[in-house]
Amino acid sequence: MCPMPKNADQLRSARWFAPDDLRASGHRSRLMQMGYDAKDWGRKPIIAILNTWSDLNPCHAHFKHRVEDVKRGVLQAGGFPVELPVQSLSETALKPTTMLYRNFLAMEAEELLRGHPIDGAVLMGGCDKTTPALIMGAISAGFPMIFLPAGPMLRGNYKGEHLGSGSDAWKYWDERRAGNITEDQWTGVEEGIARSYGHCMTFGTASTMTAIAESLGLTLPGASSIPAADANHIRMSARVGRRIVEMIFEDLTPDKIITEKSVENATTIAMATGCSTNAVVHLIAMARRAGVPLTLDDLDKAGRKTPIIANIRPSGKQYLMEDFYYAGGLRALMAEMKQRLHLDAMTVSGFPLGETLQGAVVYNADVIRPLSDPIYHEGSLAVLKGNLAPDGCVIKPSACEERLRVHEGPALVFDSYPEMKAAIDDDDLDVSADHVLVLRNAGPKGGPGMPEWGMLPIPKKILKQGYRDMLRISDARMSGTSYGACILHVAPESHIGGPLALVRTGDIIRVDVPNRSIDMLVDEETLAKRRAEWTVPADKYERGYGWMFSKHIKQANDGCDFDFLEKDFGAAAGEPDIF
Repeated sequence: MCPMPKNADQLRSARWFAPDDLRASGHRSRLMQMGYDAKDWGRKPIIAILNTWSDLNPCHAHFKHRVEDVKRGVLQAGGFPVELPVQSLSETALKPTTMLYRNFLAMEAEELLRGHPIDGAVLMGGCDKTTPALIMGAISAGFPMIFLPAGPMLRGNYKGEHLGSGSDAWKYWDERRAGNITEDQWTGVEEGIARSYGHCMTFGTASTMTAIAESLGLTLPGASSIPAADANHIRMSARVGRRIVEMIFEDLTPDKIITEKSVENATTIAMATGCSTNAVVHLIAMARRAGVPLTLDDLDKAGRKTPIIANIRPSGKQYLMEDFYYAGGLRALMAEMKQRLHLDAMTVSGFPLGETLQGAVVYNADVIRPLSDPIYHEGSLAVLKGNLAPDGCVIKPSACEERLRVHEGPALVFDSYPEMKAAIDDDDLDVSADHVLVLRNAGPKGGPGMPEWGMLPIPKKILKQGYRDMLRISDARMSGTSYGACILHVAPESHIGGPLALVRTGDIIRVDVPNRSIDMLVDEETLAKRRAEWTVPADKYERGYGWMFSKHIKQANDGCDFDFLEKDFGAAAGEPDIF
């Protein structure tokens, strides 16, 4: 058990329970109402466990049980654990998109922590938006916190072939649309692709964000790589519970961990792992909550000099997260990258990053490649700019066909997802493999919430010709499990009058990934005329959270946080702790 130091009386929770007055008496009696007594709280730190479990979130199905393991660890270390359920952002069930509610969960986490008798927090997340949301809220609250990743599910399997969530769904669905597989075969893929609880086992957004959390120093060493169904995940949960109690008395708060150095580490590791394009909006938002002014240009700079060494789908061709764990996991990958990392960056373990990497070993050099033999010579993402995206857009070059990294072709424009869906399987659609598909009005305001519509389906007509990739552009996002020549997060978005709103079908679009450019070859006089004819779309919401979202959401290049929540915005730099 962690010994109670002399400053235990100075715990934040003591303000609620220690005074000999009527208000504190009420707090104590209401805990007694639930069967607790002074042996349960007293001089013990109160640990909030923010649990994102729900019956509709398969990524977090095991959290209903893991929360008990976290509590066990807190109790072993002499703390008092309390579970606080928070919104569960299920990627598979929540419409129109979980991205609409990322900031909602961030606000909920911050206010729950600030408003309750809490000394520190364990954040239980993993499904795509829960990781950045919980971390953003906890950064703003400012109390000691530690993140517990949900862990990836086991490898999928269909007739002896390993399936990767998302990536193989897209692949086999295209084959079904092309008439190459039967309905029964498709059902077999459905049944075999998700075999356990846990988040996607490709290196999609979930694995990207938990790896970023670990490389920021916010998890215990190795926590992000453990498969959800592995017994090591149970043991890690208890360790997290024990460690957060120690952090309280070390006063190890987020501001001592999330610094420019740790953000640079996270950016480097994101690029080296073949991260999701969604890493852009989340990492920028998390960094800015901590007062680190990360930009798209910073991410592109890291991408130019950081090779991908994690041979995991969708950037890799064969392996999945279970293979990554057995190959040594993120600790082993970071050890391979240590010459490019700030090893003195502090972590929640209480040790600097360099010390946490001691003894890390790569057990399979085809899964975790050496720097001398990467799977792609640059990092996961590239940022393009030009007259089509003056504030930037992103592409994942390692996951698209090489022929499309430099491309020029006519636009085929869709103004909405329903319009695109209705046309895409039409055999008479006027489209060729050289066309550039464009979907607009799908950004932060236009979506609303910037849905994962950016991996536009290849027209059936083109699939039947044998093509499996073509250039696609949108102000939407795409799933981190997606692949292909998809250019996303176009900023400013079309809904607010960005240049994407001015593109017409037939306009020639030129993309040059090596030179980081994206332009529509339309003269300025024509564009000015179209701009004058453009009208502002109607607001999507007239009330509630959606109305607040539409009024305060920032653009993709700024992380899609609310304008009143970044650290440098007035009171958001540090709310008074009045309780």
